[in-house]
Amino acid sequence: MRATTTATGVESPAGLARLLDAHAYLTDDGLATACFLALRMRRPLFLEGEAGVGKTELAKCLAAVLGAPLIRLQCYEGLDAAHALYDWDFARQLLHLKAAEAAGAADAARLEGELYDRRFLIARPLLAALETQPSVLLVDEIDRGDDEFEAFLLETLSDYAISVPELGTIRAQTPPVVVVTSNRTREVHDALKRRCIYHWLEHPSFDREVAILLRRLPHCGQSLAAQVAGVAGRLRSAGLVKPPGIAETLDWTEALLTLGARDLDPGLAAASLGALLKHREDQASVLRDGLLRHE
Repeated sequence: MRATTTATGVESPAGLARLLDAHAYLTDDGLATACFLALRMRRPLFLEGEAGVGKTELAKCLAAVLGAPLIRLQCYEGLDAAHALYDWDFARQLLHLKAAEAAGAADAARLEGELYDRRFLIARPLLAALETQPSVLLVDEIDRGDDEFEAFLLETLSDYAISVPELGTIRAQTPPVVVVTSNRTREVHDALKRRCIYHWLEHPSFDREVAILLRRLPHCGQSLAAQVAGVAGRLRSAGLVKPPGIAETLDWTEALLTLGARDLDPGLAAASLGALLKHREDQASVLRDGLLRHE
C-alpha cells in the first residue's frame, strides 16, 4: 500500500486537518493540534469522550491519510497478554512434530528448536503493529480493560518492543502511530496518560455537526442537516441515558433520507427514532416531551 503521506511529512496542524478533511473527517483546531503533536513527537494519542463522538473514526481516517493498515486491539475485561501480544500455533506445531517423527528425525534438541520458530508464532495486535511498517495501532476502549493490562500496555508502548522468551526481543524499526481511546467508564491511570498526548473529544458544535452531515451524506440538504443537528444538540442536554453522538446522528439522517425525508417530518422522525436513540426510556421521554420538533 502506497502511503499518502508520512507521520513526519505533516507540516502543521492545519495541514493535517486538510488531509483528514480529504477523508471526510472534520476536526477543530484542538484535535488537529493534538493529533499533529502525537505524530511529530512519536507519542500515543489518548482520546477520551462520550461514545459516538468520533474517536475510533479518527484512527481509521488517520490510517487512510498515512496509507497504513489499521490494526485494532479491542479491549475488554479479562484481556491478557496472549490475546494482545502473541500466541503459539499449537496445531501447526503438533503437525510439524508428527511430520518430523514420520521422517525419522532423531535430533530432539533441533526438533524442539524448530517448534519455536517464528513461522509458528501468531502475531496478535500489539506484535502485528510492531512488525508492520508503517501501521496505525488502535487500542480501543482501554477503560474496559483491567488495571494489569493497562500497566502491561504502558510497558510495551514505552520501548515499542516485545520480549518472546523463545525468540528474543522483537523491536519496531519504526514505532507505529498509536491511538488509545476511552469512553471514561472508569479512570485510566495517570502513568499511561503521561505517556500520551491527551485530548477530550466534545460533541460537535451545531455548525460543525451540520458540516459533518453534509460532508458524509452528500444527498442530505442544508435544511435537513440543520434540523437534525438542532434536535441532536437539544437531546444531549435532556438528561438521557445515552445522548446521541455524531455516529447516531449520521445513522438517523441516513435513515430519514432512506425514508424519503427532505425536512424533519415529525412522523418519519418518530418512526426512525431507533437509529438515533438505543434505550427504550430515552425514546419514551423524547416522544412524551416532544423533543423531536425542530425549531
